[in-house]
Amino acid sequence: MPIARPAEPVALDGVELRVLHVPLVSPFTTSFGTETVREVIVVRVLTAGGDGWGEIVTQADPLYSSEYTQGAWDVAQRFLIPALLERRTVAAEDVAGILAPFIGHRMVKAGLELAVLDAGLRAQGRSLGEYLGAERDRVPSGVSVGIQKTPEALVEAVAGYLDEGYVRIKIKIKPGRDIHDTAAVRDAFGATPLQVDANSAYTLADAAVLAELDRFDLLLIEQPLQEDDLVDHAALSRMLRTPVCLDESIVSLKAARDALALGSASVVNIKAGRVGGYLEAVAIHDLCRDAGIPVWCGGMLETGIGRAANAALAALPGFTLPGDVSASSRFYARDIVTEPAVLEAGHVRVPTGPGLGVEIDPVALDDVTVQRVEIRR
Repeated sequence: MPIARPAEPVALDGVELRVLHVPLVSPFTTSFGTETVREVIVVRVLTAGGDGWGEIVTQADPLYSSEYTQGAWDVAQRFLIPALLERRTVAAEDVAGILAPFIGHRMVKAGLELAVLDAGLRAQGRSLGEYLGAERDRVPSGVSVGIQKTPEALVEAVAGYLDEGYVRIKIKIKPGRDIHDTAAVRDAFGATPLQVDANSAYTLADAAVLAELDRFDLLLIEQPLQEDDLVDHAALSRMLRTPVCLDESIVSLKAARDALALGSASVVNIKAGRVGGYLEAVAIHDLCRDAGIPVWCGGMLETGIGRAANAALAALPGFTLPGDVSASSRFYARDIVTEPAVLEAGHVRVPTGPGLGVEIDPVALDDVTVQRVEIRR
């Protein structure tokens, strides 16, 4: 489903970067650590016709990914932004090609592409959802629940999210916090749609443990092995009844194509930041839809900028499983947009205004900014 009509090219006068420290409403624990503050970079492209906003979803430390905040901060200023400014007038569809000579740094590229796309679509008066090919005006919302102190505490946390109306539960697991935690949630909440996320915490030697999860009738097990273990994921998939979903392994359209060819996954989690941008995300969606592979939209604890973009992406037809596009209040007491995403009958609305369809709250943004730089032509 290629983009039907390109976005308006924009004449770049400069780019502003900000590092934000946004407090989380509660600690978020996964197999690779605990976050209490979300460190993230927001991008603002400056044009004569109006600004555009994007989000670079790196974290403070290179644990989920090899990318991290200060590395992204450096490469954006040294190489990627100058390459865009050198072109002067840039269309969103050209950003990936302009930045292709610089290897990796997909999260930075995705944030820059989104900001250019936002500016171009605002100039046209078009929404991101329309541009990407969204077919729904709202998307079902699942919630990601971090590892809690005990299985009992996990059950209590899940109960709260179900009371709020979330239609799917995802729990984080790691060795020693897998079978008992999953059993506790399944026993407490019966047929509630449930999936688990290992964040690469296991190896193929743990196949027998992971096979124990088959009895819980899970939607999927997400990224059980390391990101470069496509062959081992294929072997594991043949050992389990539970569908294996890949997350960290899917870093590009090519990686997705390789994973499907090997039989490494029967479900794919698409994160635009991880794959280098929303245009690459659409291409992966199209590949999987044509192959009959269900996809869903993962989350990276985005602010209202990335959350709005994810809602638009998740409204494409191939996204048949509830994603992690939750209400802003799941993570933040105060977001940086004037109208944060809210949960309505288990769904989040797809913004319909120009570009991302959200407006920045400048006071809230300033309050959480810890670094700022502006790069001009």
